[in-house]
Amino acid sequence: MTDIVDSQTRSRMMSGIRGKNTKPELALRRSLHALGFRYRLHSKGIPGKPDIVMPKYRAVIFVHGCFWHRHAGCRYATVPATRSEFWAAKFDANVVRDAAVQSALLEGGWRVGIVWECVLRTEIGTVQTRDKVAAWLHGSDAVLEVGEADVRIAPRHATPRTRS
Repeated sequence: MTDIVDSQTRSRMMSGIRGKNTKPELALRRSLHALGFRYRLHSKGIPGKPDIVMPKYRAVIFVHGCFWHRHAGCRYATVPATRSEFWAAKFDANVVRDAAVQSALLEGGWRVGIVWECVLRTEIGTVQTRDKVAAWLHGSDAVLEVGEADVRIAPRHATPRTRS
């Protein structure tokens, strides 16, 4: 199967994909900041350059894109139809690297939080995720993972309608 756009267009599209300061990351950061949490960003001296570093809690948080980091069972973790072997190798390398970084952080005494982008797509999801992260920071668990299945997002028309 061939790509639906030419190689120059595809290259331009791919170069526009951000590695940091993504919309989901900014949403979580704003939400945590509003609760009074203070943090550092993308610290180079810490394995994996975590998106959010909270030295006070000895905790780091990664906001993972479901597509790039292969969120298991997520509808956003699709596989491109073209160059499937290339993408499989790339995704496998990302997953292996993520596991190695998490192991290094845990061995170094850091607590590791993984927040998947799918859960930060709605304001309700962001608030519920923020609350889970806050509880985790005040707790003692070494690892936190929050995805769409971990929060309760009501359907859009969940409120009963009354007839007039």
